[in-house]
Amino acid sequence: MKKAITVVLAIVLIVIIAWFTFGRKVAEKYTYSDERADLYEYFNLLKEEEVAVILQNEMIEEKAILLDGVCYFDLATVQKYFNERFYVDETEELILYTTPTEVIRTVSGTGVYEMGGEKKDAGYRLTLTRVSGENTIYYIAVDYIQEFTNFSYELYTEPNRMQIYMEWPERTVADVAKDSAVRKLGGIKSPILSDVKTGDKLVILEKMETWCEVKTEDGYIGYIENKMLENERMETPKPVTDYEVPEYTALTREHKIALGWHAVLKVSDNDGMGELVVNTKGMNVIAPTWFSLCDNEGNFQSFASQDYVDKAHGVGLEVWGVLDNFNYRLNNKADVDSAKILSSTTVRTKLIENLMAEALEYDLDGINVDLEDIKESYGEDYVQFMREMSIACREAGLVLSVDIPVPFHYNAYYDIKELGAVCDYVIIMGYDEHGEGSTQAGSVASLGYVTQGLINATEVIPSHKVMNALPFYTRLWTTEGANVSSRAYGMRATNGLVSDYGMTVVWDEETNQNYASSEINGVKYEMWIEDTTSILAKVNMMKKYNLGGVAAWRLGYEKADIWEVIWAYTLE
Repeated sequence: MKKAITVVLAIVLIVIIAWFTFGRKVAEKYTYSDERADLYEYFNLLKEEEVAVILQNEMIEEKAILLDGVCYFDLATVQKYFNERFYVDETEELILYTTPTEVIRTVSGTGVYEMGGEKKDAGYRLTLTRVSGENTIYYIAVDYIQEFTNFSYELYTEPNRMQIYMEWPERTVADVAKDSAVRKLGGIKSPILSDVKTGDKLVILEKMETWCEVKTEDGYIGYIENKMLENERMETPKPVTDYEVPEYTALTREHKIALGWHAVLKVSDNDGMGELVVNTKGMNVIAPTWFSLCDNEGNFQSFASQDYVDKAHGVGLEVWGVLDNFNYRLNNKADVDSAKILSSTTVRTKLIENLMAEALEYDLDGINVDLEDIKESYGEDYVQFMREMSIACREAGLVLSVDIPVPFHYNAYYDIKELGAVCDYVIIMGYDEHGEGSTQAGSVASLGYVTQGLINATEVIPSHKVMNALPFYTRLWTTEGANVSSRAYGMRATNGLVSDYGMTVVWDEETNQNYASSEINGVKYEMWIEDTTSILAKVNMMKKYNLGGVAAWRLGYEKADIWEVIWAYTLE
């Protein structure tokens, strides 16, 4: 009997142990973890001053900093997410913001800014700087950014984080049915990010079978069980519209512009204007290259002539004086550094004031800015110059046009979208596909090249503000072994070159041009000819995009019949 009891007790003990072991495992499996997530790790906060940023429904990589109760973003973050029009002059330590009518400035590290001709004190540091290695990083206060940009933000601490909204689309929300937790991942064993109370509202980002990805009102993005939610509904937040975005009014013409550039390299070249325009047809703007930067202090050489303007007006032509950065430099071998000129607020201001004085003195109708070979390193300075030019031209009633290379990804720093906003016309210089210095012979302006450039431009600029510039020239290419060189010739010289070099001419479907070639004593000669046929192909393409007009480089290079094509285009 004793032996039987012992066996039974042993069995019972085994069962009890097994039950507790199994029950504990079951309990462990189905019991909610109370482990807390490391929130500083979750928000990737490495320094006490850092502030994590939740933009819309996503935590972005960039951080703000919190100093004396004020949040700041570095300039790159400001331009990337909030407002591209903030600009830093590192030399003069100025932070500028440009509107259609004025440049608002603040000195780095102060709370004072100039606006509407008055100095104002914000009561906090608007900007500050930090040195990182060899670079100085500029920061702008979030509240100052809000002066010129519509967005909302809420700042939370422990840990530092801010929720920002710049858009307010309809969204799905739900209420918490009973006290629960938002976890780092889906699953009851995942660490807790934030406790939520009954009635708290959550934004539903993604709904799965048993869990939802949600965002709390104070910026935690995590997961909660579906059964913990109720009253799911659609909601449209109220947008922030405190800042009224000013309109960039434009002096575009109701008719198509047909502009011809007149290369004026010395005062006596003005005398040739009459001969150049007498056989044109449809041209309504002449752009003489009158103003050429001659030093790094904002001065320029001027060939402006009142007699020229009066004669042009007399035959129905507007005069848009051209500002360039190469004619004086090339002709006088002068040290003209576009980077130094454009990066200085003082120099830009002087240049613009002097240019406006010339324009008003000679009764010009517009200014055409042709600053070429701009580098990415000072692309922002160039764009800021055009913003400031637009203010002066708008105030003076002058048309402002700007010449830029055919836009592609590699010259995106020209920021043609911004140029299209602040300028009246953006002229795409639809040539130099293969230009001086090219190591491969090719067309100056194939139809495909020009077309793609206009597609890229009209995707970001209203088409009526875009003009396409046609080349009244071609290049004679010489290839001898591995050496490739070229020389530009006007259209009028083409027939003579074909004859002189014994060239065979065939139509090239790929470029939509006549292609001429020959080989003499092992040297290959080639031309992709610009003529009435190639120009007509470009003009027919331009019609599809409803452009604001056409320009041509340069007067005197063309054949007379080209004007029939241009005239017909301007009548459409």
